[in-house]
Amino acid sequence: MANKLDPMDLKQIITLHLDGTSNRRIGSILGISRNTVNTYMQLFEASEYSLEELLRFDTAALAELFSSHTTVDTRRHNELMLYFEGVNKARNHPGFTFLHHYQQYVDQAGDPYSYTQFLEHYRRKYPREKGSMKLDHVAGEEMFIDFAGKKLHIIDKESGELVAVEVFVSILPCSQYTYVRACRSQKRSDLIDCCTRALRFYGGVPKAIISDNLRSAVNRASKYEADINRSFKDFARHYNCVINPTRGYSPQDKALVENAVHLAYQRIYYPLREMVFFTLEDLNREIGILLERYNSLLFRRKESSRIELFQTIERQYLKPLPGTTYELKDYKRAKVQKMGYVYFSPDKSYYSVPYRYIGRETTIHYTKSRIEVFYHQQRIALHRRNPAKGSYITNTDHLSSTHKFYSDWTPEFFYRKARPHGEYVVACVEKILASQDYPEIGYKRSLGVIQLHRVYGSQRLNDACKRALDTDACSYIRIKNILKNNMDRVPLPIGQPEQAKPHIPFHSNIRGASAYE
Repeated sequence: MANKLDPMDLKQIITLHLDGTSNRRIGSILGISRNTVNTYMQLFEASEYSLEELLRFDTAALAELFSSHTTVDTRRHNELMLYFEGVNKARNHPGFTFLHHYQQYVDQAGDPYSYTQFLEHYRRKYPREKGSMKLDHVAGEEMFIDFAGKKLHIIDKESGELVAVEVFVSILPCSQYTYVRACRSQKRSDLIDCCTRALRFYGGVPKAIISDNLRSAVNRASKYEADINRSFKDFARHYNCVINPTRGYSPQDKALVENAVHLAYQRIYYPLREMVFFTLEDLNREIGILLERYNSLLFRRKESSRIELFQTIERQYLKPLPGTTYELKDYKRAKVQKMGYVYFSPDKSYYSVPYRYIGRETTIHYTKSRIEVFYHQQRIALHRRNPAKGSYITNTDHLSSTHKFYSDWTPEFFYRKARPHGEYVVACVEKILASQDYPEIGYKRSLGVIQLHRVYGSQRLNDACKRALDTDACSYIRIKNILKNNMDRVPLPIGQPEQAKPHIPFHSNIRGASAYE
């Protein structure tokens, strides 16, 4: 079964092509066939979008556009590689011929290669002799990175214990301009932070970053197509470059950075051997001073320094840095709960998503400052990260119409609802809300009063509220009874409000409170 190209790899093909890289070179950098690159470039040109527009597409849209095209089938290739093991064992037998073994291969293979390809693949797998060559490095093309094998140390102020720290080294191969920094570990977060600082140090971005096959950069090493860490690939996308891990057990692929590590031992480690540091900041400050001297040393044969070569040759070919610094992303899976929120376990908090995704499995992409929720590679929610434990972060646009109506309940909301039905309705709502210590009770009673207009109309509701105000009977039940019994149509006596009329007639036989003293 053939494997489909990752949408991020499609973007890397487009990025390298826009940078002027040939299809053959793109295939070499990404570890895929040149014919595959040619095929995808033809598909890009045949689409109705320009390369710049395709680069702005999200991964889901790009995968949908180019979903049916795959890389070379590896089953056929693996079958040939297994057959070569027997061929190589018979290589030194008298009378050995490749043609004899090719005919046997054709007889047993379901889809055999041609004889020319048979020989080519054999020579690639078993080269007769290995040698080294002088590589020509193009300005702005690559940045090599590595961690030094030997560590530096700082002292813990509290315990006095020596704490080992890693040393990151990067180099631009054309000018050999070098960057060195100490960090806590080789973990993904430290690697990406060091790469970010290196790019800021150089003031630009190369087309490709050549890394070792360390676990923080590569999930699965491969001579032909390594599986790059998702965060590291996202880092490369942010800085508009590609990651190209070296082949396993092939230090010659990054000989310059290996040499830079050895030079760092001489120019930086050795001068620091008798110094004591208590913090990483102090150590890196001293490394920066020594690094500046190192980059300023003259090459014997070039009669110029690394920094001079960088400034005059290589700097102009680096791509500009993006406007924002990359923030390390992490990922969590979460199911949308019935109330329309996903649970974010690192902060023990909840973030809203559109209610139509209730019950769906989603992926949370999070950084130090923001939370993104994705469903099938499509972003469905974006929030600013709230570090408060147990908090509910809500975007009202995500709520259903019923929930959104309920969440909007405020005194001003009910005043706006009452205003179209008359001034007495507004006054009645104000009195109901002011009479309740617990606002939710007043909200429900006010809503009930306003909804009476659906049965009796706005004019009758306004008249009923006026009568309720005059008789100090502002409640939902009393206003409803006024309308039900048509009391709003009975006028009050002129000049005498109903609440002023005594319920017992006055006469001389009525005794007051003084009669009972």
